[in-house]
Amino acid sequence: LLMFFYSRFQASFRSYLSLAALLSAGLTAAQLGMAQEQTTGDGIEDWIAATMCAADDRSVDLEQALSFSFTETDGNNSRHLNAAQAGLTTADLSKLELAWAVAFPQTSSLRAAPVIIGSTIFYSATDSGRVFALDINTGCAKWVYDADTRLRSSLAYEVIDDLGTLVFSDQGGMVRAVNAENGEVIWVASGQASNNQAMITGTPVIYEDKIIVPLSGSGVITGGNPRYECCENHGAVTALDARTGEKLWEYHTMPAAEYTGMVSSTGVKQRGPSGAPIWTTPTIDATRGQIYVTTGENTSHPTTNTSDAIIALNLETGEEIWAFQALQNDMWNFGCSAGGPNCIILDDTNAVDFDFGGPAILVETGDRELLIAGQKSGDLWALDPVTGALVWNQRVGEGTALGGNHWGIATDSERAFMTINDPGNMGGRSRPGIYTYFVGTGEPSWYYEAQPDCGGERSERLRRCESLYGFSATPLSVDGAVITGGLDGRLFIFNSDSGELVFQYDTVTDFETVNGVEGYGGSIDSHSIAAGSGMVFVGSGYGTFGQVAGNVLLAFKPSE
Repeated sequence: LLMFFYSRFQASFRSYLSLAALLSAGLTAAQLGMAQEQTTGDGIEDWIAATMCAADDRSVDLEQALSFSFTETDGNNSRHLNAAQAGLTTADLSKLELAWAVAFPQTSSLRAAPVIIGSTIFYSATDSGRVFALDINTGCAKWVYDADTRLRSSLAYEVIDDLGTLVFSDQGGMVRAVNAENGEVIWVASGQASNNQAMITGTPVIYEDKIIVPLSGSGVITGGNPRYECCENHGAVTALDARTGEKLWEYHTMPAAEYTGMVSSTGVKQRGPSGAPIWTTPTIDATRGQIYVTTGENTSHPTTNTSDAIIALNLETGEEIWAFQALQNDMWNFGCSAGGPNCIILDDTNAVDFDFGGPAILVETGDRELLIAGQKSGDLWALDPVTGALVWNQRVGEGTALGGNHWGIATDSERAFMTINDPGNMGGRSRPGIYTYFVGTGEPSWYYEAQPDCGGERSERLRRCESLYGFSATPLSVDGAVITGGLDGRLFIFNSDSGELVFQYDTVTDFETVNGVEGYGGSIDSHSIAAGSGMVFVGSGYGTFGQVAGNVLLAFKPSE
């Protein structure tokens, strides 16, 4: 009993010391209220104090221009900024230099896209469960919000009732609305659909009075447990009231799972249908009153026509309008990676795990609009947004579970830029790099095939250097250039018209950081590339899937 109380005293004392450090850093009452949560956790939050800006330099000016948001203000996902939006020209992007680096302790992966408004970048360090309002010129923090749980999604932003509001989600399926000026919570609400459990990986989209929430329920991980009655959860979409978080409607990619009568080789009863998770960010089509979502594979039988699909929903009701299925009968869960009993292969089963890992993009080209999306199969699809009919299709390589087009594409309305993450051990079938196509016709433009760079210390820093060099992160188009990154930590910038490589930077190294935390780079993946207010930002490090961990947010600006 004495030891119990002593341990509680030690924890409280550590919290007191860390809280004292925060007080000495001059936090406001609102910031201190958020920081107290941090001190009651692991008790080692002195680095937060070291990250803070000077007490008289923490104002956030939301009257400045919105420069970058993952979904843009119209709810589309084009991943393109013109020169005025980005504050950068093509020429600027050829002469970037590192301005600052900030590092996050106990972090191995940086996956989220920020919001950039004038002199502030709002950044989600998802592993730490914190959102930071950072000064873009120095990297110091104006405020810090602690969700006390791991975060998943990128950030969305909109002005709601004259209040600048950031919206994001956590791994438990909760959606959070936070005041962008000071980091104070406005509301927290469940984004879950009824009778279903899911993570939220894609970014919730704010459109007018609604927040559209993508749900990635599937059972894909638990399907690897041979004792689990696979599988029961599935993808869904919910619409929340933007002011209160109240649920307005919900859409399910399939009915609730039931026992199917199938039994695994170890005698475990099976359930279905399941899967068709929505890992990605919804796209809003205001003209047609539609939402477009993309889905992943089924995780048990029976398979459905909503897996590996692009689906159009009614914006007001959530009712399904049409569904385009790129690949039928793709049934895969983690049991399939090791020959587990929950991986039941029927005569028509593909079991290739060819998700849509990125959102669809609505593109205006010539006299028509197209809906374009990349798939992990290596396919690039262009559809009619009214009917879902196929207009054109291109494919690079054969795809893999983590290969093909993993996290999505970018487009500047003339070309679509598709990154390919085929591992380098596939022989002649491996096509890692970036491939471009004219949007109107689907005809190929230029391409760049990535090659490994394992010289010097890189071979020591990079596990599997000879094969881990594909382009997995979502690219970003800025003015007349396209920015992408490799799983080997190299940042690349190409001329959009010619494909000329105009800039390259190796992030797999150690960095001196503005907050004194030991910083080191790793794989560039997910949605970790952004630009705005005259700068380029890259999150370096992605330790998931056996890739290279890192913990730094890097800020680049053009040299004088």
